[in-house]
Amino acid sequence: MPRLLIVKTGDAFDDVVRDHGDFEALFRDRLAPACGEFTLEVYDARHDGTPPALTANDALVITGSHAMVSDAEPWSEALKPWLRESRERGVAMFGVCYGHQLMAAAFGGDSGYHPAGRETGTHQVRLTEAGRRDGLLGALPEAFPAQLTHAQSVLQAPPGAEVLAVNDHDPFQALRYGPRQWSVQFHPEFTPAVMRAYLRHQYAGLAEQGRDPASLLAAVSPTPEATSLLARFCTRLSNPDGPA
Repeated sequence: MPRLLIVKTGDAFDDVVRDHGDFEALFRDRLAPACGEFTLEVYDARHDGTPPALTANDALVITGSHAMVSDAEPWSEALKPWLRESRERGVAMFGVCYGHQLMAAAFGGDSGYHPAGRETGTHQVRLTEAGRRDGLLGALPEAFPAQLTHAQSVLQAPPGAEVLAVNDHDPFQALRYGPRQWSVQFHPEFTPAVMRAYLRHQYAGLAEQGRDPASLLAAVSPTPEATSLLARFCTRLSNPDGPA
């Protein structure tokens, strides 16, 4: 069976891991029901050594992280040539948050701290014209809610990348780098409970920045359209010419 590799780039907060599972568990919960044709494996990029070679029949999903792409940690930098080589082989990819920023940087873009600061909570994301035509995101409504928490963003998209989604904070909420390679800034793996847990951790810092963390907490809501992307990704792998 082909492999779907969950590339783990960090750990969630201890209480999130205890109550909801670590990042790879959140992804597995979303992917497993739709990815029966794939063997799901986890590769911890920080600790598991050289990234494994993948074939064009395999796929990978890159998780979020509390690390920062611009810190250029050795384990993170080692993923960049591997991602470029995997893309050349036709490996399907889906990056999330840190994975989104890492893919963009690996393919010739730029990622770093967003000048407007952190975006966190449940916020609206809008498809671009390219997004509405896209075989993966195009099945979503033109505007939909998504869970977000990030201090860094893609600051410049790679040459040739298509911008599929935007919002008022971030002009690169979703990108496509090739026929089978996508990434998103938002978190399709997050449940509302996980989003609330993150906001509780960020509460004091948000208040110090003049934000209203109580309102952000109260506004957390389900994000079924964003969440559906992980299962749609698997469906797309199995039936690239059919509906997502």
